Amino acid sequence: MTDLNSIKAAKVVDARSVACPGPLLEAKKAIGAVAVNEILEIWSGDAGTKAQMPRWCKKVGHEYVGDLEAAGYDRIFIRRLK
Repeated sequence: MTDLNSIKAAKVVDARSVACPGPLLEAKKAIGAVAVNEILEIWSGDAGTKAQMPRWCKKVGHEYVGDLEAAGYDRIFIRRLK
């Protein structure tokens, strides 16, 4: 299992001020900016994002690596697979 605290994301998207589905839309836009096998990290203050991201990753073929709770928001990690 990956230690999420040690992950160095290729790109970080701060979507803490955006309500759902904003963080998901930001992830869709940003995933193209990271290379295949690199990590996109999304910061989200919306509780629904943690449930949405794994479904989106499965649907489009990326890997949902996991999430960490931070101070008032979630850090969500996605590995681009294609």
